[in-house]
Amino acid sequence: MARLFTAVVQLFLLTTAVAQATYVRQGSSHRSRSQTKIAWRACDVEGAAVPVECGSLSVPLDYTAEDSNATLNLELFKVPAVNSPSKGSILFNFGGPGDTGIADLALFGDVLRVLTGGYHDLVVFVPRGTDNNTLPFSCYSTAVERTIAQLSLAAGNSSDVAAGRNWANAQILADTCYVAQNETGAFVGTSFVARDMMRIVDALGEDGLLRYWGFSYGTLLGATAAAMFPDRMDKVILDGVVNPHEYYQNREVEMFTDTDKVFAGFCSGCVADPARCPLARNHTAASLEEAILSFMYHLKYNPIAVHIPDLGGTLVEYTLLRQLTLNNLYAPSIWPAFATFLDGLMSGDMGPVIAYITSLLSQPSPVAAEALQGIKCGDVLVRSPTLEDILPVVEGRHRASKVAGDAADHVPMWCAQWQIDAKERYRGDFRVRTRNPVLVIGNTYDPVTPLAAARNVSAGLEGSVVLQHDGYGHSSLAQASLCTAMAIRAYFVNGTLPEPGTVCDVHVPLFAGTDGFDEILKHFENGGNATAKRDSTDRSGLARRLLAPKPFFMGI
Repeated sequence: MARLFTAVVQLFLLTTAVAQATYVRQGSSHRSRSQTKIAWRACDVEGAAVPVECGSLSVPLDYTAEDSNATLNLELFKVPAVNSPSKGSILFNFGGPGDTGIADLALFGDVLRVLTGGYHDLVVFVPRGTDNNTLPFSCYSTAVERTIAQLSLAAGNSSDVAAGRNWANAQILADTCYVAQNETGAFVGTSFVARDMMRIVDALGEDGLLRYWGFSYGTLLGATAAAMFPDRMDKVILDGVVNPHEYYQNREVEMFTDTDKVFAGFCSGCVADPARCPLARNHTAASLEEAILSFMYHLKYNPIAVHIPDLGGTLVEYTLLRQLTLNNLYAPSIWPAFATFLDGLMSGDMGPVIAYITSLLSQPSPVAAEALQGIKCGDVLVRSPTLEDILPVVEGRHRASKVAGDAADHVPMWCAQWQIDAKERYRGDFRVRTRNPVLVIGNTYDPVTPLAAARNVSAGLEGSVVLQHDGYGHSSLAQASLCTAMAIRAYFVNGTLPEPGTVCDVHVPLFAGTDGFDEILKHFENGGNATAKRDSTDRSGLARRLLAPKPFFMGI
Protein backbone atom coordinates (compact mmCIF):
# COMPACT_ATOMS: atom_id res chain seq x y z
CA MET A 1 0.00 0.00 0.00
CA ALA A 2 2.80 2.43 0.87
CA ARG A 3 4.45 1.71 -2.47
CA LEU A 4 1.23 2.33 -4.36
CA PHE A 5 0.60 5.54 -2.41
CA THR A 6 4.03 6.83 -3.36
CA ALA A 7 3.57 5.83 -6.99
CA VAL A 8 0.28 7.70 -7.25
CA VAL A 9 1.76 10.97 -6.07
CA GLN A 10 4.81 10.49 -8.32
CA LEU A 11 2.50 10.19 -11.29
CA PHE A 12 0.30 13.09 -10.26
CA LEU A 13 3.02 15.54 -9.29
CA LEU A 14 6.42 14.07 -10.19
CA THR A 15 7.94 15.39 -6.97
CA THR A 16 10.40 13.98 -4.50
CA ALA A 17 10.94 14.72 -0.85
CA VAL A 18 13.87 16.77 0.34
CA ALA A 19 14.75 16.58 4.00
CA GLN A 20 14.82 19.79 6.00
CA ALA A 21 18.29 20.94 6.97
CA THR A 22 20.19 24.12 7.73
CA TYR A 23 23.41 25.00 5.96
CA VAL A 24 24.16 28.37 7.48
CA ARG A 25 27.56 28.99 8.96
CA GLN A 26 29.39 31.95 10.47
CA GLY A 27 31.89 34.07 8.59
CA SER A 28 34.51 36.40 9.98
CA SER A 29 32.96 39.76 9.16
CA HIS A 30 30.29 41.41 7.03
CA ARG A 31 32.67 42.69 4.37
CA SER A 32 34.52 39.40 4.02
CA ARG A 33 31.48 37.17 3.89
CA SER A 34 32.24 35.81 0.44
CA GLN A 35 35.28 34.11 -1.03
CA THR A 36 37.50 35.89 -3.51
CA LYS A 37 38.23 32.82 -5.63
CA ILE A 38 36.66 29.50 -6.61
CA ALA A 39 38.75 26.33 -6.33
CA TRP A 40 37.66 23.96 -9.11
CA ARG A 41 38.17 20.20 -9.00
CA ALA A 42 37.24 17.29 -11.25
CA CYS A 43 34.03 15.55 -10.19
CA ASP A 44 31.62 12.89 -11.36
CA VAL A 45 28.13 13.98 -12.37
CA GLU A 46 25.72 11.24 -13.36
CA GLY A 47 24.92 11.17 -17.07
CA ALA A 48 27.41 13.88 -18.01
CA ALA A 49 28.09 14.07 -21.75
CA VAL A 50 31.33 16.01 -21.20
CA PRO A 51 33.83 16.44 -18.32
CA VAL A 52 32.48 18.48 -15.42
CA GLU A 53 34.32 20.32 -12.65
CA CYS A 54 32.91 21.28 -9.25
CA GLY A 55 33.51 24.13 -6.85
CA SER A 56 31.84 26.13 -4.12
CA LEU A 57 31.52 29.74 -3.07
CA SER A 58 30.67 31.29 0.28
CA VAL A 59 28.19 34.17 0.01
CA PRO A 60 26.23 36.25 2.53
CA LEU A 61 23.09 34.64 3.85
CA ASP A 62 21.31 37.98 4.14
CA TYR A 63 22.40 40.83 1.89
CA THR A 64 20.19 43.28 3.80
CA ALA A 65 21.88 42.64 7.17
CA GLU A 66 24.98 44.81 7.05
CA ASP A 67 26.27 43.65 10.43
CA SER A 68 25.59 39.93 10.01
CA ASN A 69 28.41 37.51 9.34
CA ALA A 70 26.21 34.52 8.46
CA THR A 71 27.02 32.85 5.14
CA LEU A 72 26.00 29.91 3.00
CA ASN A 73 27.87 27.84 0.46
CA LEU A 74 26.77 27.79 -3.16
CA GLU A 75 27.61 24.68 -5.16
CA LEU A 76 28.98 25.34 -8.66
CA PHE A 77 29.51 23.09 -11.69
CA LYS A 78 31.54 23.90 -14.78
CA VAL A 79 31.98 22.49 -18.27
CA PRO A 80 35.41 23.86 -19.29
CA ALA A 81 36.05 25.64 -22.58
CA VAL A 82 37.82 23.70 -25.34
CA ASN A 83 39.00 26.61 -27.50
CA SER A 84 41.32 29.50 -26.81
CA PRO A 85 41.77 32.30 -26.10
CA SER A 86 39.27 32.22 -23.26
CA LYS A 87 36.30 34.55 -23.55
CA GLY A 88 35.26 34.11 -19.91
CA SER A 89 32.48 32.15 -18.25
CA ILE A 90 28.78 31.94 -19.09
CA LEU A 91 26.38 31.35 -16.20
CA PHE A 92 23.21 29.34 -16.83
CA ASN A 93 19.84 28.96 -15.17
CA PHE A 94 17.55 26.35 -16.75
CA GLY A 95 14.32 27.35 -15.05
CA GLY A 96 12.10 26.56 -12.15
CA PRO A 97 12.34 28.06 -9.75
CA GLY A 98 13.43 24.94 -7.94
CA ASP A 99 15.67 23.21 -10.46
CA THR A 100 19.33 22.89 -9.48
CA GLY A 101 20.48 22.88 -13.12
CA ILE A 102 23.16 20.26 -12.45
CA ALA A 103 21.69 17.50 -14.61
CA ASP A 104 20.70 20.01 -17.28
CA LEU A 105 24.27 21.24 -17.73
CA ALA A 106 25.71 17.73 -17.56
CA LEU A 107 23.30 16.24 -20.10
CA PHE A 108 23.20 19.17 -22.52
CA GLY A 109 26.73 20.44 -21.94
CA ASP A 110 28.07 19.18 -25.27
CA VAL A 111 25.40 21.01 -27.26
CA LEU A 112 25.66 24.19 -25.20
CA ARG A 113 29.42 24.22 -25.64
CA VAL A 114 29.01 23.98 -29.42
CA LEU A 115 26.27 26.62 -29.51
CA THR A 116 28.36 29.09 -27.52
CA GLY A 117 31.49 28.49 -29.61
CA GLY A 118 33.66 26.53 -27.19
CA TYR A 119 35.54 29.61 -25.92
CA HIS A 120 33.67 29.91 -22.64
CA ASP A 121 33.51 27.93 -19.43
CA LEU A 122 29.85 27.00 -18.88
CA VAL A 123 28.86 27.41 -15.23
CA VAL A 124 25.79 26.39 -13.26
CA PHE A 125 25.29 27.31 -9.63
CA VAL A 126 22.71 25.68 -7.37
CA PRO A 127 20.33 28.49 -6.37
CA ARG A 128 19.27 29.02 -2.79
CA GLY A 129 16.40 26.79 -1.74
CA THR A 130 16.76 24.19 -4.48
CA ASP A 131 18.56 21.26 -2.88
CA ASN A 132 19.76 19.70 0.37
CA ASN A 133 22.98 21.67 0.51
CA THR A 134 22.13 25.25 -0.43
CA LEU A 135 19.59 26.46 2.11
CA PRO A 136 16.86 23.93 1.28
CA PHE A 137 13.24 25.05 1.35
CA SER A 138 11.08 22.22 2.66
CA CYS A 139 7.77 22.54 4.47
CA TYR A 140 7.23 18.91 5.48
CA SER A 141 9.26 16.65 7.72
CA THR A 142 8.12 13.40 6.09
CA ALA A 143 7.23 12.19 2.62
CA VAL A 144 3.81 11.08 3.87
CA GLU A 145 2.90 14.63 4.91
CA ARG A 146 3.94 15.97 1.54
CA THR A 147 2.05 13.24 -0.33
CA ILE A 148 -1.18 13.96 1.53
CA ALA A 149 -0.92 17.67 0.75
CA GLN A 150 -0.09 17.20 -2.91
CA LEU A 151 -2.84 14.72 -3.68
CA SER A 152 -5.43 17.41 -3.01
CA LEU A 153 -4.58 19.53 -6.09
CA ALA A 154 -7.22 19.75 -8.81
CA ALA A 155 -7.57 21.46 -12.17
CA GLY A 156 -9.75 24.54 -11.86
CA ASN A 157 -12.55 23.26 -14.10
CA SER A 158 -12.53 19.70 -12.79
CA SER A 159 -15.65 20.43 -10.74
CA ASP A 160 -17.75 23.33 -9.49
CA VAL A 161 -16.03 23.13 -6.10
CA ALA A 162 -12.43 22.93 -7.36
CA ALA A 163 -11.67 26.64 -6.93
CA GLY A 164 -12.71 26.68 -3.28
CA ARG A 165 -10.88 23.44 -2.63
CA ASN A 166 -7.66 24.72 -4.20
CA TRP A 167 -7.94 27.98 -2.25
CA ALA A 168 -8.38 26.18 1.06
CA ASN A 169 -5.47 23.85 0.32
CA ALA A 170 -3.32 26.84 -0.58
CA GLN A 171 -4.04 28.28 2.85
CA ILE A 172 -2.96 25.03 4.49
CA LEU A 173 0.28 25.08 2.50
CA ALA A 174 0.97 28.71 3.39
CA ASP A 175 0.40 28.01 7.09
CA THR A 176 2.54 24.86 7.01
CA CYS A 177 5.43 26.53 5.21
CA TYR A 178 5.37 29.52 7.54
CA VAL A 179 5.78 27.27 10.57
CA ALA A 180 8.57 25.27 8.93
CA GLN A 181 10.44 28.09 7.18
CA ASN A 182 9.86 31.34 9.07
CA GLU A 183 13.51 31.56 10.19
CA THR A 184 15.31 31.11 6.86
CA GLY A 185 12.59 31.06 4.18
CA ALA A 186 12.97 34.78 3.47
CA PHE A 187 16.53 34.30 2.19
CA VAL A 188 15.74 32.40 -1.06
CA GLY A 189 14.21 35.16 -3.21
CA THR A 190 15.23 36.02 -6.74
CA SER A 191 16.89 39.34 -5.83
CA PHE A 192 19.29 37.53 -3.51
CA VAL A 193 19.98 34.96 -6.24
CA ALA A 194 20.80 37.82 -8.62
CA ARG A 195 23.25 39.15 -6.03
CA ASP A 196 24.71 35.65 -5.69
CA MET A 197 25.36 35.66 -9.44
CA MET A 198 27.33 38.88 -9.17
CA ARG A 199 29.38 37.41 -6.31
CA ILE A 200 30.16 34.47 -8.57
CA VAL A 201 31.19 36.85 -11.35
CA ASP A 202 33.56 38.58 -8.92
CA ALA A 203 35.00 35.28 -7.67
CA LEU A 204 35.65 34.05 -11.21
CA GLY A 205 38.23 36.80 -11.48
CA GLU A 206 37.57 37.66 -15.12
CA ASP A 207 36.35 41.09 -16.25
CA GLY A 208 33.64 41.64 -13.64
CA LEU A 209 30.84 41.35 -16.19
CA LEU A 210 27.99 38.84 -16.31
CA ARG A 211 27.66 36.52 -19.30
CA TYR A 212 24.44 34.58 -18.94
CA TRP A 213 21.91 32.36 -20.69
CA GLY A 214 18.64 31.88 -18.86
CA PHE A 215 15.66 29.74 -19.81
CA SER A 216 12.08 30.08 -18.55
CA TYR A 217 12.27 31.25 -14.89
CA GLY A 218 15.93 31.83 -15.69
CA THR A 219 14.79 34.74 -17.89
CA LEU A 220 13.04 36.26 -14.88
CA LEU A 221 16.26 35.92 -12.92
CA GLY A 222 18.24 37.38 -15.83
CA ALA A 223 15.87 40.32 -16.31
CA THR A 224 16.00 41.04 -12.58
CA ALA A 225 19.80 40.95 -12.57
CA ALA A 226 19.89 43.25 -15.61
CA ALA A 227 17.56 45.71 -13.90
CA MET A 228 19.56 45.64 -10.66
CA PHE A 229 23.04 45.70 -12.22
CA PRO A 230 22.71 47.15 -15.75
CA ASP A 231 26.33 48.35 -15.87
CA ARG A 232 27.62 44.82 -15.24
CA MET A 233 25.89 43.05 -18.11
CA ASP A 234 28.05 41.67 -20.92
CA LYS A 235 26.35 39.14 -23.21
CA VAL A 236 23.00 38.03 -21.81
CA ILE A 237 20.44 35.76 -23.50
CA LEU A 238 16.87 35.47 -22.23
CA ASP A 239 15.29 32.41 -23.88
CA GLY A 240 11.66 31.37 -23.33
CA VAL A 241 10.74 34.60 -21.61
CA VAL A 242 8.63 35.06 -18.49
CA ASN A 243 6.76 38.36 -18.22
CA PRO A 244 8.41 39.86 -15.11
CA HIS A 245 5.65 42.40 -14.53
CA GLU A 246 3.00 39.69 -14.23
CA TYR A 247 5.34 37.42 -12.24
CA TYR A 248 5.98 39.91 -9.46
CA GLN A 249 2.32 40.98 -9.33
CA ASN A 250 1.00 37.37 -9.24
CA ARG A 251 -1.07 38.18 -12.32
CA GLU A 252 0.25 35.63 -14.82
CA VAL A 253 -2.37 35.42 -17.53
CA GLU A 254 -0.23 36.18 -20.59
CA MET A 255 1.69 32.92 -20.15
CA PHE A 256 -1.15 30.90 -21.73
CA THR A 257 -1.49 33.15 -24.80
CA ASP A 258 -0.13 30.59 -27.27
CA THR A 259 -0.86 27.32 -25.48
CA ASP A 260 -3.78 26.42 -27.71
CA LYS A 261 -1.70 27.20 -30.81
CA VAL A 262 0.86 24.64 -29.66
CA PHE A 263 -1.93 22.12 -29.05
CA ALA A 264 -3.24 22.81 -32.55
CA GLY A 265 0.28 22.13 -33.82
CA PHE A 266 0.30 18.83 -31.96
CA CYS A 267 -2.94 17.85 -33.69
CA SER A 268 -1.94 19.02 -37.17
CA GLY A 269 1.48 17.38 -36.84
CA CYS A 270 -0.19 14.15 -35.80
CA VAL A 271 -2.57 13.88 -38.75
CA ALA A 272 0.26 14.83 -41.12
CA ASP A 273 2.40 11.94 -39.86
CA PRO A 274 0.07 9.01 -39.03
CA ALA A 275 2.94 6.51 -39.15
CA ARG A 276 4.34 8.12 -36.00
CA CYS A 277 1.00 9.14 -34.52
CA PRO A 278 -1.58 6.36 -34.07
CA LEU A 279 -3.92 8.98 -32.68
CA ALA A 280 -4.39 10.34 -36.21
CA ARG A 281 -6.70 7.54 -37.43
CA ASN A 282 -9.10 9.22 -39.88
CA HIS A 283 -9.11 12.63 -38.24
CA THR A 284 -8.52 16.06 -39.64
CA ALA A 285 -6.51 18.37 -37.41
CA ALA A 286 -9.69 20.17 -36.32
CA SER A 287 -11.63 16.98 -35.61
CA LEU A 288 -8.73 15.51 -33.62
CA GLU A 289 -8.50 18.64 -31.51
CA GLU A 290 -12.22 18.47 -30.77
CA ALA A 291 -12.05 14.74 -30.01
CA ILE A 292 -9.29 15.22 -27.43
CA LEU A 293 -11.06 18.14 -25.74
CA SER A 294 -14.31 16.15 -25.63
CA PHE A 295 -12.47 13.20 -24.12
CA MET A 296 -11.02 15.43 -21.40
CA TYR A 297 -14.53 16.58 -20.54
CA HIS A 298 -15.69 12.95 -20.54
CA LEU A 299 -13.03 12.14 -17.94
CA LYS A 300 -14.58 14.59 -15.48
CA TYR A 301 -17.36 12.11 -14.93
CA ASN A 302 -15.74 8.90 -16.17
CA PRO A 303 -12.17 8.56 -14.86
CA ILE A 304 -10.31 5.51 -16.12
CA ALA A 305 -8.93 2.89 -13.75
CA VAL A 306 -5.48 1.67 -14.78
CA HIS A 307 -3.86 -1.39 -13.23
CA ILE A 308 -0.07 -1.05 -13.03
CA PRO A 309 1.83 -4.31 -12.46
CA ASP A 310 3.51 -4.47 -9.04
CA LEU A 311 2.01 -1.13 -8.03
CA GLY A 312 -1.72 -1.75 -7.99
CA GLY A 313 -4.06 0.73 -9.65
CA THR A 314 -4.43 4.43 -10.29
CA LEU A 315 -6.94 6.73 -11.93
CA VAL A 316 -6.42 8.75 -15.06
CA GLU A 317 -8.87 11.59 -14.68
CA TYR A 318 -9.48 15.12 -15.91
CA THR A 319 -6.90 16.93 -13.79
CA LEU A 320 -4.11 14.48 -14.56
CA LEU A 321 -4.74 14.53 -18.31
CA ARG A 322 -4.89 18.33 -18.42
CA GLN A 323 -1.55 18.54 -16.63
CA LEU A 324 0.04 15.81 -18.74
CA THR A 325 -1.11 17.55 -21.90
CA LEU A 326 0.46 20.86 -20.90
CA ASN A 327 3.56 18.97 -19.79
CA ASN A 328 4.00 17.38 -23.19
CA LEU A 329 3.45 20.57 -25.15
CA TYR A 330 6.89 21.69 -23.92
CA ALA A 331 8.83 19.46 -26.34
CA PRO A 332 7.73 18.11 -29.76
CA SER A 333 10.40 15.40 -29.48
CA ILE A 334 8.19 13.62 -26.94
CA TRP A 335 4.93 14.06 -28.85
CA PRO A 336 4.97 10.58 -30.47
CA ALA A 337 5.13 8.89 -27.06
CA PHE A 338 2.37 11.06 -25.64
CA ALA A 339 0.19 10.50 -28.72
CA THR A 340 0.58 6.73 -28.33
CA PHE A 341 -0.46 7.00 -24.67
CA LEU A 342 -3.42 9.22 -25.51
CA ASP A 343 -4.56 6.92 -28.31
CA GLY A 344 -4.48 3.95 -25.95
CA LEU A 345 -6.43 5.89 -23.35
CA MET A 346 -9.11 7.01 -25.81
CA SER A 347 -9.42 3.61 -27.53
CA GLY A 348 -9.33 1.51 -24.36
CA ASP A 349 -6.00 -0.17 -25.16
CA MET A 350 -4.31 -0.17 -21.75
CA GLY A 351 -0.96 -1.55 -22.93
CA PRO A 352 0.47 1.79 -24.11
CA VAL A 353 -1.15 3.54 -21.14
CA ILE A 354 0.55 1.27 -18.60
CA ALA A 355 3.88 1.55 -20.41
CA TYR A 356 3.69 5.34 -20.47
CA ILE A 357 2.71 5.69 -16.80
CA THR A 358 5.43 3.26 -15.76
CA SER A 359 7.94 5.34 -17.70
CA LEU A 360 6.80 8.51 -15.94
CA LEU A 361 7.15 6.91 -12.54
CA SER A 362 10.78 6.06 -13.29
CA GLN A 363 11.72 9.71 -13.84
CA PRO A 364 13.03 11.72 -10.90
CA SER A 365 11.66 15.18 -10.35
CA PRO A 366 14.04 18.01 -11.24
CA VAL A 367 12.64 20.09 -8.41
CA ALA A 368 13.33 20.14 -4.69
CA ALA A 369 10.50 19.99 -2.16
CA GLU A 370 8.68 23.32 -1.88
CA ALA A 371 11.39 25.36 -3.62
CA LEU A 372 8.88 26.65 -6.16
CA GLN A 373 6.61 28.11 -3.54
CA GLY A 374 9.43 29.42 -1.39
CA ILE A 375 11.14 31.30 -4.21
CA LYS A 376 8.28 32.35 -6.46
CA CYS A 377 5.72 33.15 -3.80
CA GLY A 378 8.29 34.92 -1.64
CA ASP A 379 9.02 37.20 -4.63
CA VAL A 380 5.40 38.20 -5.19
CA LEU A 381 4.56 41.78 -4.19
CA VAL A 382 0.76 41.47 -4.01
CA ARG A 383 -1.26 39.18 -1.74
CA SER A 384 -4.98 38.45 -2.09
CA PRO A 385 -6.95 37.98 1.13
CA THR A 386 -9.94 36.26 -0.46
CA LEU A 387 -10.67 33.82 -3.26
CA GLU A 388 -12.74 36.50 -4.98
CA ASP A 389 -9.65 38.70 -5.22
CA ILE A 390 -7.64 36.11 -7.17
CA LEU A 391 -10.50 34.80 -9.32
CA PRO A 392 -9.99 37.40 -12.11
CA VAL A 393 -6.48 35.99 -12.61
CA VAL A 394 -7.70 32.40 -12.57
CA GLU A 395 -10.58 33.12 -14.93
CA GLY A 396 -8.27 35.05 -17.26
CA ARG A 397 -6.03 31.99 -17.51
CA HIS A 398 -9.05 29.82 -18.28
CA ARG A 399 -10.09 32.15 -21.10
CA ALA A 400 -6.57 32.24 -22.49
CA SER A 401 -6.38 28.47 -23.07
CA LYS A 402 -9.15 25.95 -23.47
CA VAL A 403 -6.75 23.00 -23.32
CA ALA A 404 -4.69 23.87 -20.24
CA GLY A 405 -5.64 27.23 -18.77
CA ASP A 406 -6.97 25.60 -15.62
CA ALA A 407 -4.12 23.11 -15.17
CA ALA A 408 -2.22 25.17 -12.59
CA ASP A 409 -4.79 27.32 -10.78
CA HIS A 410 -3.18 26.39 -7.49
CA VAL A 411 0.03 28.32 -8.28
CA PRO A 412 -1.42 31.87 -8.08
CA MET A 413 -3.55 30.72 -5.14
CA TRP A 414 -0.44 29.56 -3.27
CA CYS A 415 1.24 32.92 -3.77
CA ALA A 416 -1.89 34.92 -2.96
CA GLN A 417 -1.87 33.58 0.61
CA TRP A 418 1.88 33.20 1.14
CA GLN A 419 3.13 34.48 4.50
CA ILE A 420 6.92 34.71 3.98
CA ASP A 421 8.13 37.72 2.03
CA ALA A 422 11.58 37.52 0.51
CA LYS A 423 14.02 39.77 2.37
CA GLU A 424 14.54 41.71 -0.82
CA ARG A 425 11.88 41.88 -3.50
CA TYR A 426 12.57 43.74 -6.72
CA ARG A 427 10.14 46.67 -6.95
CA GLY A 428 11.52 48.62 -9.89
CA ASP A 429 10.56 48.53 -13.52
CA PHE A 430 12.47 46.75 -16.26
CA ARG A 431 13.30 49.81 -18.33
CA VAL A 432 17.08 49.97 -18.28
CA ARG A 433 20.02 50.55 -20.57
CA THR A 434 22.41 47.67 -20.04
CA ARG A 435 26.15 48.01 -20.63
CA ASN A 436 25.78 45.67 -23.61
CA PRO A 437 22.53 44.87 -25.43
CA VAL A 438 20.58 41.75 -24.46
CA LEU A 439 19.51 39.03 -26.92
CA VAL A 440 15.92 37.94 -26.30
CA ILE A 441 14.69 34.69 -27.89
CA GLY A 442 11.03 33.78 -28.17
CA ASN A 443 9.39 30.81 -29.88
CA THR A 444 6.52 31.40 -32.26
CA TYR A 445 4.61 28.60 -30.52
CA ASP A 446 5.55 28.27 -26.85
CA PRO A 447 3.00 26.78 -24.41
CA VAL A 448 3.92 28.90 -21.38
CA THR A 449 6.26 31.74 -22.40
CA PRO A 450 4.69 33.32 -25.48
CA LEU A 451 6.48 35.48 -28.01
CA ALA A 452 4.50 38.43 -26.66
CA ALA A 453 6.38 38.16 -23.36
CA ALA A 454 9.72 38.27 -25.18
CA ARG A 455 8.67 41.45 -26.95
CA ASN A 456 7.34 42.90 -23.70
CA VAL A 457 10.68 42.42 -21.94
CA SER A 458 12.71 43.59 -24.93
CA ALA A 459 10.73 46.83 -25.05
CA GLY A 460 12.16 47.76 -21.66
CA LEU A 461 15.76 46.67 -22.28
CA GLU A 462 17.20 49.45 -24.41
CA GLY A 463 19.08 48.18 -27.44
CA SER A 464 17.95 44.59 -27.03
CA VAL A 465 16.84 42.51 -30.01
CA VAL A 466 14.15 39.82 -30.22
CA LEU A 467 15.05 36.74 -32.24
CA GLN A 468 11.89 34.87 -33.25
CA HIS A 469 12.59 31.15 -33.18
CA ASP A 470 9.90 29.84 -35.53
CA GLY A 471 9.28 26.56 -33.77
CA TYR A 472 7.12 24.76 -31.23
CA GLY A 473 7.80 24.00 -27.59
CA HIS A 474 9.37 25.76 -24.65
CA SER A 475 12.51 27.78 -25.45
CA SER A 476 14.85 27.44 -28.41
CA LEU A 477 16.13 24.10 -27.08
CA ALA A 478 12.81 22.41 -27.86
CA GLN A 479 13.51 22.28 -31.61
CA ALA A 480 16.87 22.90 -33.22
CA SER A 481 17.41 25.64 -35.76
CA LEU A 482 20.74 26.21 -37.51
CA CYS A 483 19.80 29.86 -37.94
CA THR A 484 19.20 30.27 -34.19
CA ALA A 485 22.33 28.29 -33.35
CA MET A 486 24.49 30.52 -35.54
CA ALA A 487 22.92 33.66 -34.06
CA ILE A 488 23.65 32.47 -30.52
CA ARG A 489 27.24 31.60 -31.42
CA ALA A 490 27.82 34.94 -33.15
CA TYR A 491 26.47 36.77 -30.11
CA PHE A 492 28.60 34.99 -27.52
CA VAL A 493 31.77 34.84 -29.63
CA ASN A 494 31.70 38.23 -31.34
CA GLY A 495 28.95 40.20 -29.60
CA THR A 496 27.00 40.37 -32.87
CA LEU A 497 23.23 40.71 -32.55
CA PRO A 498 20.83 39.47 -35.24
CA GLU A 499 19.01 42.10 -37.25
CA PRO A 500 15.74 43.26 -35.65
CA GLY A 501 12.85 41.25 -37.03
CA THR A 502 14.95 38.14 -37.67
CA VAL A 503 12.87 34.95 -37.84
CA CYS A 504 14.75 31.64 -37.71
CA ASP A 505 13.17 28.62 -39.37
CA VAL A 506 13.04 25.19 -37.75
CA HIS A 507 13.41 22.18 -40.02
CA VAL A 508 12.55 19.34 -37.61
CA PRO A 509 9.20 17.64 -38.38
CA LEU A 510 6.85 17.88 -35.42
CA PHE A 511 6.57 14.12 -34.96
CA ALA A 512 10.19 13.24 -35.75
CA GLY A 513 10.78 12.10 -32.17
CA THR A 514 13.98 14.17 -31.94
CA ASP A 515 14.86 17.78 -31.27
CA GLY A 516 17.22 17.94 -34.26
CA PHE A 517 20.38 18.94 -32.41
CA ASP A 518 22.26 15.98 -33.88
CA GLU A 519 22.18 17.82 -37.20
CA ILE A 520 23.43 20.98 -35.54
CA LEU A 521 26.34 19.06 -34.04
CA LYS A 522 27.15 17.54 -37.42
CA HIS A 523 27.14 20.95 -39.05
CA PHE A 524 29.70 22.33 -36.63
CA GLU A 525 31.71 19.11 -36.67
CA ASN A 526 32.28 19.73 -40.34
CA GLY A 527 33.88 22.99 -39.30
CA GLY A 528 36.05 21.25 -36.73
CA ASN A 529 34.35 22.84 -33.74
CA ALA A 530 32.02 20.20 -32.30
CA THR A 531 33.17 17.96 -29.49
CA ALA A 532 30.62 15.19 -29.14
CA LYS A 533 27.92 13.14 -30.81
CA ARG A 534 24.80 11.69 -29.33
CA ASP A 535 22.21 9.46 -30.93
CA SER A 536 18.61 10.51 -31.35
CA THR A 537 17.33 8.04 -28.77
CA ASP A 538 19.51 9.61 -26.13
CA ARG A 539 18.43 13.04 -27.30
CA SER A 540 14.76 12.21 -26.88
CA GLY A 541 15.36 11.21 -23.29
CA LEU A 542 17.27 14.42 -22.76
CA ALA A 543 14.38 16.52 -23.98
CA ARG A 544 12.11 14.77 -21.53
CA ARG A 545 14.48 15.70 -18.70
CA LEU A 546 15.64 19.15 -19.73
CA LEU A 547 12.35 20.49 -21.05
CA ALA A 548 10.08 18.90 -18.48
CA PRO A 549 7.82 21.59 -17.05
CA LYS A 550 9.47 23.27 -14.12
CA PRO A 551 6.91 23.73 -11.36
CA PHE A 552 6.92 27.49 -11.85
CA PHE A 553 4.17 26.83 -14.36
CA MET A 554 2.73 23.46 -13.48
CA GLY A 555 3.20 22.67 -9.86
CA ILE A 556 4.04 19.12 -10.95
